[in-house]
Amino acid sequence: TLFDTAQFSGAVSIVDPEVNVYDVDNNEHSKDVAPLQVVPAAYYISPINDNWAWGIGMFTTYGVATDYPDDISVGDMAGDTSLLSVNINPNVAYRINEQFSVGGGINLVYAHAELTRHKGSLAPLFGPGSKKSDNLIGMEGDTFAWGWNIGALYELNENNRFGFGYRSKVDLDFDDGEFSSYDSGIANAAKVDGRLQISLPSIIELSAFHQLNEAWAIHYGWQQTDWSTFKELKATSKDCAGGVCLFKPEKYEDNNRYSFGGTYTLNNQWTLRAGIAYDEQAGEATLSIPDSDRFWYSAGVTYAMTENLTFDAGFAFIKSKSGSFTETDAADQEITFDSEGTAYISSVQMNYTFN
Repeated sequence: TLFDTAQFSGAVSIVDPEVNVYDVDNNEHSKDVAPLQVVPAAYYISPINDNWAWGIGMFTTYGVATDYPDDISVGDMAGDTSLLSVNINPNVAYRINEQFSVGGGINLVYAHAELTRHKGSLAPLFGPGSKKSDNLIGMEGDTFAWGWNIGALYELNENNRFGFGYRSKVDLDFDDGEFSSYDSGIANAAKVDGRLQISLPSIIELSAFHQLNEAWAIHYGWQQTDWSTFKELKATSKDCAGGVCLFKPEKYEDNNRYSFGGTYTLNNQWTLRAGIAYDEQAGEATLSIPDSDRFWYSAGVTYAMTENLTFDAGFAFIKSKSGSFTETDAADQEITFDSEGTAYISSVQMNYTFN
């Protein structure tokens, strides 16, 4: 409802994590286990009249991927793991009065999940010729789901405003996935139909913006993600022993992220930004998701080429807290791991305002 005319924004981000995991018991290093990802996004918003506006966005709110070497000893616990999602989000907003606006929308989500594990140190159990790098199990599937979101904006005056947003959880049901058992004996065939159910957590956010003078503004926010809904990773099929192809309990709690930033308007063409955020660890660290507390350090710039065309560029450096964790393998052996991680996010965006 702050837009007077229609605007389109298109963006692309490059997410480059560098996560290293050390297997203390087997003295094995797995370096850079989180692969680089290219993430596009696009948004369009258009006022309908003085009170109503509508818009649509295409983006992702969730994505995780780890890719370990195939021949490590703990291959039955760590291999390739990925969950990628794309969100199409039409919205409508209504200005109630000069100070208060509300909005809401529907989230149409496409998701792709993939998981592969290797024999690792279990290879000798499968007879002569078995190698650590041989596939043990695999799972792959695609699905569509939906959720919803609401928001509100309170403008104390033209220089101070407060925002609220809530995005619902999205239940993903990979009910026609494919489970590959290879020669593990878990299923009665090499490939069977499998089912995997995962919930993407809800997100709630409070934020604020204050224009201090013509040059300076500050902004800050609090975001909580309901990761406690993620309790297990469980793949099922009538063709698997006991009906369960894969089961791994997860221990996650809701996590908070606190952020603070500043904007400096240099002149009519250039605007500079910088910020910092503290992001809490959500779950107990595992090989699939070696999570930890982390700090975000970010900087950005906006360049106004014309009254209608602007460009944004941003960079964030994310430093995760180093730590140790343990996992128990299929042979009931508890193994200790050390992990450390950083990530670099680079983004560019074009914004065009229609007359």
